[in-house]
Amino acid sequence: MKLSTILLSIMLGLSSSTMAQQKDVTIKLIETTDVHGSFFPYDFITRKPKSGSMARVYTLVEELRKKDGKDNVYLLDNGDILQGQPISYYYNYVAPEKTNIAASVLNYMGYDVATVGNHDIETGHMVYDKWFKELKFPILGANIIDTKTNKPYILPYYTIKKKNGIKVCVIGMLTPAIPNWLKESIWSGLRFEEMVSCAKRTMAEVKTKEKPDVIVGLFHSGWDGGIKTPEYDEDASKKVAKEVPGFDIVFFGHDHTPHSSIEKNIVGKDVICLDPANNAQRVAIATLTLRPKTVKGKRQYTVTKATGELVDVKELKADDAFIQHFQPEIDAVKAWSDQVIGRFENTIYTKDSYFGNSAFNDLILNLELEITKADIAFNAPLLFNASIKAGPITVADMFNLYKYENNLCTMRLTGKEIRKHLEMSYDLWCNTMKSPEDHLLLLSNTQNDAQRLGFKNFSFNFDSAAGIDYEVDVTKPDGQKVRILRMSNGEPFDENKWYTVAVNSYRANGGGELLTKGAGIPRDSLKSRIIWESPKDQRHYLMEEIKKAGVMNPQPNHNWKFIPETWTVPAAARDRKLLFGE
Repeated sequence: MKLSTILLSIMLGLSSSTMAQQKDVTIKLIETTDVHGSFFPYDFITRKPKSGSMARVYTLVEELRKKDGKDNVYLLDNGDILQGQPISYYYNYVAPEKTNIAASVLNYMGYDVATVGNHDIETGHMVYDKWFKELKFPILGANIIDTKTNKPYILPYYTIKKKNGIKVCVIGMLTPAIPNWLKESIWSGLRFEEMVSCAKRTMAEVKTKEKPDVIVGLFHSGWDGGIKTPEYDEDASKKVAKEVPGFDIVFFGHDHTPHSSIEKNIVGKDVICLDPANNAQRVAIATLTLRPKTVKGKRQYTVTKATGELVDVKELKADDAFIQHFQPEIDAVKAWSDQVIGRFENTIYTKDSYFGNSAFNDLILNLELEITKADIAFNAPLLFNASIKAGPITVADMFNLYKYENNLCTMRLTGKEIRKHLEMSYDLWCNTMKSPEDHLLLLSNTQNDAQRLGFKNFSFNFDSAAGIDYEVDVTKPDGQKVRILRMSNGEPFDENKWYTVAVNSYRANGGGELLTKGAGIPRDSLKSRIIWESPKDQRHYLMEEIKKAGVMNPQPNHNWKFIPETWTVPAAARDRKLLFGE
């Protein structure tokens, strides 16, 4: 072979090799968040087919892995996965010796990394510590600090390295508002740092030690709003995205509100911000194109294009292999949750709770009084529009009756604190009517917000009471609407007297701020006010009472009402039609 031919061949070989090295790489990062036990296209509570679910998410993920290459697809979960469906409760507490279903599902789907949600912490150390160990990939929480070591309790960040050569570092954080909702024994030995300062410190460490090509925030904290204190913001994802340079993507959750935006941070760089909301109805996908370059003999990548989107998976076909793999677990939980525990003679609805006394809410209140022998009980509707039909009542129905794994508590409160607690509740709940044509309820354009659903505020803070008779005058200003007439047994009500009050543990710990901001009790005094707390969750005791009764006929107590009724009754009918179409 001639020398010129050899040289040409070498040059062509070098050229093609260089071209291959310079080829752009496109990766997709997929986030799920606030799955809340929605693993399968079957609702164990209603015993009906369910839209969304991880079974449908898996269909999409597998399609993208085939299309784009497994090494170019990244799968991230953002917490609140351990509570929400009977199947979660079953593996948390009924069969804790088995691998938690939340670990089995995420492992099967091939997740790369995950973070922790507040409802995961709510399950208690025994559940979440075991779950951490069962996951076959890293679980992150940069701002979850071990009080003994002053270091993160779990990994603060993790760099994913796949065959494509790209280094994707994920920094995980959790809303620091945990102590506002959960008693200390649930998170003993931990503290939760403010997110912006934690992100700045962690970002500096990541850039120095990891030198990644892509930096992702995976935050179980809402966009903006929530509880704001001098120490922290509950929902700080927007703040972190804007104030902490370095993030290419901020995936977030917690607030159950779909979000897709591109934000400029303080140095003028675009940050993709995505939240697919809850119950595995959609996923967030960030698509990044990266260009390789060699610096000092090392390959590095620069992001040249970035887009974000929310992809609906509600009606995708569930993956057959996924369902088949988990069929034994599905069957076991169906058998457990379909057990009949009693019978109701009439159907009860949560929607009645917003307009006055309701059989649904009053059943819970009355059972709280029966269980605790308290003077007064508080409770709020925990589901927007649930019902339990007349007929046999099953274990599954109990998750409609009481959604969360709160414990039941009794507290010492003065009559004045009881009234002020209710004043704040009804201020969150009711409009101040200026004319008969006004709304009764405090409504807002929040229909797409899965937690508010048309209300301005969270309905799980709309406490009403049993044990007292009272009126709510919606023509009066905030703080002056509630007039307590008497105890329901006919005795006088005294604002200066101490009463025993039944509440759930969320409320007793300061959740919703009704006892702190409303009743005026200092947060550090709440613990001293608690007389008793149930060893098991409140749902367990409600179930035991229904079993004991056998047959129940729940009716409204008729112990309170909105006034003036010439205004409130027609306004309630209008608002009911607006919210529920009836």
